[in-house]
Amino acid sequence: MNEVSPPWQILSVQPPADFVVAVQQLLPETKGTFAAQLLWQRGIRAFEQLPGFLDPACYQPTSPFAFGAEMEQAVERLQTARDLGEQVAIWGDFDADGVTATAVLWEGLGQFFPQQQISYFIPNRLTESHGLSIAGIDRLHQTGCNLIVTCDTGSTNLAEIDHANRLGIDVIVTDHHTLPSDRPPVVAILNPRSLSADHPLAHLSGVAVAYKLVEAMYAVLSDVPQKPLESLLDLVAIGLIADLVELRGDCRYLAQVGIQQLQKQSDPATATRPGVAKLLEYCKRTGDRPTDISFGLGPRINAVSRIQGDAHFCIELLTSQDEALCQHLAEATELANTRRKALQKDVMQQVKARVAQLDLSTTQVVVLADEQWQVGVLGLVAGQIAQEYGRPTILLSLEGDTARGSARSAHNIDLYQLVKDQAHLLTKFGGHPYAAGLALPIANLDLFTDAINQQLRQAPEITALGLQVDLTVTVADLGKALFQELKALEPYGIGNPVPRLQVKECWFETVRNQRLRDRKGSRVEYIKTTFDLRDESTQMKFPGVWWGHYRDEVPTERCDALVELDFNAFQRWYEVRLIAVSTPQQSLNQATAASDWLLDWRGDALAFATTDEDVLMVPYCLSSWAELQAWARRSQQEQKKLAIAYAAPLLTPPAEIWTQLLGIAKYLDRTGKSVTRQQMLEKLGVSDRTLQFGFRALTLMGFQLSYAENALQIGWQATSSSDSELLKAIDQLYNAIKEEQFHRQYFYRVPLETIRAMAERAIA
Repeated sequence: MNEVSPPWQILSVQPPADFVVAVQQLLPETKGTFAAQLLWQRGIRAFEQLPGFLDPACYQPTSPFAFGAEMEQAVERLQTARDLGEQVAIWGDFDADGVTATAVLWEGLGQFFPQQQISYFIPNRLTESHGLSIAGIDRLHQTGCNLIVTCDTGSTNLAEIDHANRLGIDVIVTDHHTLPSDRPPVVAILNPRSLSADHPLAHLSGVAVAYKLVEAMYAVLSDVPQKPLESLLDLVAIGLIADLVELRGDCRYLAQVGIQQLQKQSDPATATRPGVAKLLEYCKRTGDRPTDISFGLGPRINAVSRIQGDAHFCIELLTSQDEALCQHLAEATELANTRRKALQKDVMQQVKARVAQLDLSTTQVVVLADEQWQVGVLGLVAGQIAQEYGRPTILLSLEGDTARGSARSAHNIDLYQLVKDQAHLLTKFGGHPYAAGLALPIANLDLFTDAINQQLRQAPEITALGLQVDLTVTVADLGKALFQELKALEPYGIGNPVPRLQVKECWFETVRNQRLRDRKGSRVEYIKTTFDLRDESTQMKFPGVWWGHYRDEVPTERCDALVELDFNAFQRWYEVRLIAVSTPQQSLNQATAASDWLLDWRGDALAFATTDEDVLMVPYCLSSWAELQAWARRSQQEQKKLAIAYAAPLLTPPAEIWTQLLGIAKYLDRTGKSVTRQQMLEKLGVSDRTLQFGFRALTLMGFQLSYAENALQIGWQATSSSDSELLKAIDQLYNAIKEEQFHRQYFYRVPLETIRAMAERAIA
């Protein structure tokens, strides 16, 4: 495998014995030790917290009126609209959370309003953006709309809300995205971000907030509805799990009971939603697992707007009782998903090729753009890249003079705040801590990329990036017993991710490639590799799959594998999904065996260094992995040991370096002498790239640079450049110096194991 993959971060925090016993008592049909370790590692350590976390029947859900006066005002305005026969429009969104939220309000409020009095509107993903729009509000005004109820959107649409008010349209906002500093001029705004971070409703997604509004209506007008409130819970679960929110408190509870409701849709005797039942059939799922949503229903619902733009028919698909119509809509959804897979695979290959060209040691946020990328799948690909490389990822499509796309987070980094801090460079932005959409002028793209990377580098709370390993197991551990134990902690999501299992010293057999086919048998440009996993713990083989990878990427030698355990409902067997592999060239075992070829003489250790002719010394502080790998290749070619032998880097203030450069320029102008580039680099202690910024500033100041016989001459020549240009160039020089000094500090402190692993990639 030529791809550079991030390091693995292995968690190994053992819980106290009494905690293990408490978990085993709550999960008597399982071993309980793996579950206890996971719970403890994830901060779920209070004994009284365990029953409600593991069993929704032991959890006390929070009243919708915990939203206070805002909920009371929303319910009162809806009652008024019902009594006066006013026209109510639901304004939804085109992703799975927004679509299910729209369906919940359409079906839930439909218990209180006749169909001719209520309607819904969803923006087109490909031609419009998230949120309210002036044009859309104008169209609703022409239909006689008196009240707009948003779902999964609207909190920051201040100008659009003002426009609606001027037209005499009231607005109720239900949303979970970032709140503005001032309350918008709405009748009510239901947004969990208004609550404290530890509130049980604090992490609700758009569909869950919409459900809470319907729940309040059911509480106030309990004699009106004909359907039970619980009938909406399957839609709530779909939106919750498909969206990137933390499944904690009521959020987790609603997902748990919603999955119980969703499971009924796979049985003809209990199914109440023909469209959902048909989607489960097409994706070969039973609805009893969160993964049936995250890998089955969610991608299919999202695919409609990603490929077609318009998601309106998804509401009919989720709520209609017309079986023939639902079958037709389900087939259209399946076709859109097939096209989405092929498009996603193509974009993914291109993005990974671009990522391979980056220096990941100095890249905190992956930011890439291309004019050929379809904006509808960029969120999916960004999510894959963020997961695989352990870095927040922003992918953009270029059109005209604008870059537009999606961002996905990693390692619980607040992506929204990270991007929001660069709002002055953007034209549009919205989202939450784990996912966001944005647009900016192409002219700002380089500056945005540098700024967001610099910002994350300087965040002291951000730790080393990598793939997290939750548990270490053997092939003998894999199977039904472990699956049932881990299943007890479902649903997984943000804050409680799907456990990643490390299988050490394993190997692969029966490796095969397979191209997927759609329902009609046509081949899809999306591949998977199947295999059997083996190790020394048992003679048994364990089946597995690696999505989006070819068999040539599977190691032929023993390695460590990072996997997720799953149940294949279609094949009726347990299997693993391969996430990453660590080959012997990457493993610590080989690094230890080969440790004598790499010596660490940094800092004080340099005083004890020898002048052995068989040692190749790196005398200056590195600033990139490319430099290190060049030294590693040279040491192999010369058959010498490599010594990292540099003192702590000097952190000369940028202003002082600029003063030195200016002094050299004046001296050379006065004396007519020349200097080599290497002499300049050594004198200033900067890289060639940084020196170029310095030369540009000198040129704008009025100096003329010329080369003769590899020597640099500098003379004075008047210039017409503005002060602002000069100040900008000096500022760029200062930033380049700071960036370089950051890199040198990193390479002075980085552990030897990391240096060894990166060096060995150059010589493997």
